[in-house]
Amino acid sequence: MTKASWRRWPFPLVIGTLIGVALAAVLTACAVPQPGQITSPAAPSTVSVTAPTATAAPPLGPSKPVTLEIPAIGVRTGEIVDLGLTGDGSLQVPSDAITTGWFTGGPAPGELGPAVLAGHVDYKKVPGIFVRLKELKIGDEAVVHRQDGVDAVFTVYAVERHPKASFPTEKVYGDTTGPELRLITCGGDFDSSTGNYLDNVVAYAKLTRA
Repeated sequence: MTKASWRRWPFPLVIGTLIGVALAAVLTACAVPQPGQITSPAAPSTVSVTAPTATAAPPLGPSKPVTLEIPAIGVRTGEIVDLGLTGDGSLQVPSDAITTGWFTGGPAPGELGPAVLAGHVDYKKVPGIFVRLKELKIGDEAVVHRQDGVDAVFTVYAVERHPKASFPTEKVYGDTTGPELRLITCGGDFDSSTGNYLDNVVAYAKLTRA
């Protein structure tokens, strides 16, 4: 398998259109940085980070994610929707507070590479499905129920908060040595003058059993 063979879209396109976007648009109150605004990633504001320790499971075949459970933070989603890119190159976002979306330009959860699931932290004054994402701890599990009937279990190994002005696109969307999962929402301080959250919260996890 070649380095980028899992990608639905060429990675240069994803880099060019998702620099800084990565879920900066998860809220209507989130600003979406345009390509070219972002410089080299700054050091993240770390919620919790450690090196992966759990044993990785081998990749699964392609199959759409159907629902997601994260017991540690009380997440149990309805049906996961597909997310692509809008005409201006920004990431589509779920249309309400409780829906979770899967970025179809990357792998399905369980395939080789980083699968990306997005959810709101809040939406129109309603707490979002990922409102407690920042509370995840190392070792917590996220279970993706796939269309093929397989339950893909991912173990969290890092939770970070990144300023939107220096979102680490390559780290989030770039190649990985095994199947991984990214859970992304908005976070950090809320700038009432612009109506935007300043950061993104990203949970990193790897497939440990299925």
